[in-house]
Amino acid sequence: MKRYVLCALLIAFIGAVAAAQDGSSENKNSKLLTTVGSRSPWSLLPNRFDRPPTPFITFLEASPSSTLLTPHLENYDAADQLDKKIAGDRSFHWSTAIKQSLVFLGVQHGYAMTQPKTRRDLSGPFFKDYGRSVKSLHGWADGGRFFTNYIAHPLQGSFLGFIQIQNDPKGMSLSFDKSSAYWRSRLKALAWSAAWSTQFEIGPISQASIGNVGLHGKQTYVDLVMTPIGGFGLLVLEDFADKHIIRMIERRSSGNFYIKVASRTFLNPTRSVANLLRLKAPWYRDSGLR
Repeated sequence: MKRYVLCALLIAFIGAVAAAQDGSSENKNSKLLTTVGSRSPWSLLPNRFDRPPTPFITFLEASPSSTLLTPHLENYDAADQLDKKIAGDRSFHWSTAIKQSLVFLGVQHGYAMTQPKTRRDLSGPFFKDYGRSVKSLHGWADGGRFFTNYIAHPLQGSFLGFIQIQNDPKGMSLSFDKSSAYWRSRLKALAWSAAWSTQFEIGPISQASIGNVGLHGKQTYVDLVMTPIGGFGLLVLEDFADKHIIRMIERRSSGNFYIKVASRTFLNPTRSVANLLRLKAPWYRDSGLR
């Protein structure tokens, strides 16, 4: 029971931090929106002043019936600055990426809880068993099936990488090519995948802390390596397929909707699952990719 409480508190804490980040960003955006169209006391435009007309520049003065341009310029400048701020917001969406990864983490542990061996190891001192599980990390093979270690775990790593990509404005619209921008983006996805897969194996909310897999000699390096590295290769392969195979199928099918849905979903499976986590259709593509 103590183990359930500790895990719940950890997950609630991370969720609260993410929610707080969202709230602060929304407040900043709302304050920025309320200033559009209003007159700022710190306007960069010169203040108008009254003076008697002179005979030399009377013909340059605006007539009473003319339209004053100053308020319109102020509104235009404020709206233009807002557009530039929104368009220039190229920062990584940390809170959204963390939330989507936490949802997947919950699915992983939810599945683990259906296994009798996981429930059996929930008893005992939490921190002591957790420490023993991490310290038992050794060797390569964990006795798992080939499909689990060399196919399922790379699929997981690719999926986690796409979570990073779809929350990175600098990388979400990049397709497969030889540019440094593309490979820099995908290396960031590799780092994200490595961090989250390591957390799942030996982190505070992991198989080592909740499932205590290390107590039975199954805490090895195969999953720590194959998940991010194999996932990176699969992610790049899906990018290649999307650009050179899926697009060719779409062109030859003359835009047939069902062929488009099938090709995008089944030839890019981990990108499709990542799309679902952000409440998009599996066959969705970010602007720039299509």
